[in-house]
Amino acid sequence: MSTPADGSLAEHAHVQARTVRVLVVSQAVGAVGVTIGVATASLLARDISGSEAQAGLAQTFQVLGTALAAYLLARLMGRRGRRVGLVTGYLAGASGAALCVAAGVLDSMAVLLTGAVLLGATTAVNNGSRYAATDLAPEETRGRALSVVVWATTIGAVAGPNLTGVGAGLARRLGIPELTGGFAIGAVVLVLSAAWVAVLLRPDPLLLAQAAAGATGEARSGRSWSRFTDALGAQPALGAAITGMACAHAAMVTVMIMTPLHMEHGGAQLQVIGFVISVHVLGMFAFSPVVGLAADRLGRPRVLVAGGVVLLVSLVLCGLAPEGSSWQIFAGLFLLGLGWSCATVAASTIIADLTPVSARTDVQGTADMAMSLTAAGGGALAGLIVGWLGYPVLATFAGVLALAVLGAGVVAGTLTTSVPDAASDPAR
Repeated sequence: MSTPADGSLAEHAHVQARTVRVLVVSQAVGAVGVTIGVATASLLARDISGSEAQAGLAQTFQVLGTALAAYLLARLMGRRGRRVGLVTGYLAGASGAALCVAAGVLDSMAVLLTGAVLLGATTAVNNGSRYAATDLAPEETRGRALSVVVWATTIGAVAGPNLTGVGAGLARRLGIPELTGGFAIGAVVLVLSAAWVAVLLRPDPLLLAQAAAGATGEARSGRSWSRFTDALGAQPALGAAITGMACAHAAMVTVMIMTPLHMEHGGAQLQVIGFVISVHVLGMFAFSPVVGLAADRLGRPRVLVAGGVVLLVSLVLCGLAPEGSSWQIFAGLFLLGLGWSCATVAASTIIADLTPVSARTDVQGTADMAMSLTAAGGGALAGLIVGWLGYPVLATFAGVLALAVLGAGVVAGTLTTSVPDAASDPAR
């Protein structure tokens, strides 16, 4: 006969499996809304503003929106659970995609940047989903649980940029600018993702974990920053993991957002640019289950170090790539995504390992905010660097960030100790 503890563990295992299934579908569908405009956002910003120096602003503002949403949605999730936070983020992203369409019609940079900020909430949702997969996962399989949800992004993320042509055709039929068609499709799929999560993510995994640990949303109100700093003080390896994740994301975003422009300068067609971005996204997500398995078996810090090494190789190739289409740009963008995957999965799992339930969303939200702000800074510089000094110099700049990722992995391996509150945290 099962004891109450046995019954609780069985319930957690059942909810954990259901949560992962729901998140896999929402990630696959929602990723279309995030990535369908990646290949055209910089081009739309360039056309509206009339300046190549401002081409990276749309992506930069989207990353800033991700940073803001990461913090606000984490606060909301801490009080109301993952489901409410994820649905809110998807709907905000759908509104942002619709505003990007309006920006093209109105030829308004202000509307485009507002839409980009709201669209950034969708990336925050995707980031939050990876943590939701770990709420009830045991430590020995936490990396795999997180990485499976990251992997699900592959389906929509690879399809998204390749729908550029479909979006252009839709735009022509609707009588809107060709570069906005992808955003119109994105708005629809983000609403579908919100509906899926709203209906099926029950019971809420975070609320169940909080109840098991005695850390309810009401008890957690206020003092978000204090909980973050307390967790950081108790586990210094958290700082290394957050630094590595932020620098990897900044290196990836900085180079990725300017690659379409670099290719267009050499005469590459829009479909080829979209395909290169798809290859990049494939590297970001398709191999994440292997990365998660490696993180569980070999250790999170070692995989974080490997991510830094792969990023460095990718940036050498990007720096050597001529304008237009080349094997260097294909290989470099693929490895840029793979290095990001290694660093992000490993660092995110370290964060999940070392954070107690009582501070979980506070640490996760602040970490994702730091990641996005770092990337936004890099994105803001990217257009200026390419405009003044060229794409190879941008790759060199990103290489410095990749070295920081490698160093963060070494430091994390030195500082990582045990999971806090493991003995007293029923959710663990």
